[in-house]
Amino acid sequence: MKTGVIVYVVGKESLDDTIDFEEASKKLNIKADRVEVVSSIDGNFDVMHAWWLLTVKGMKLIVCMFAEIVNRSQLRLTGRELRLCG
Repeated sequence: MKTGVIVYVVGKESLDDTIDFEEASKKLNIKADRVEVVSSIDGNFDVMHAWWLLTVKGMKLIVCMFAEIVNRSQLRLTGRELRLCG
């Protein structure tokens, strides 16, 4: 079964800085076939849209994990997650 993960970034530590969410999410070592990052910082803050993208790509198990920004350039998972489907 293909697995998709939505990383939902919480907090506002890095509003003025640019952060590469794609690179930061790769460093989290999430075991999934596809990862989408959702954040109000870069304008991608629609979990439903990320869920739709993962569903269209064939993901059967989709989990939303919460992360926070640390050191203005890294993400850290909070340990909270929500199973959306599958």
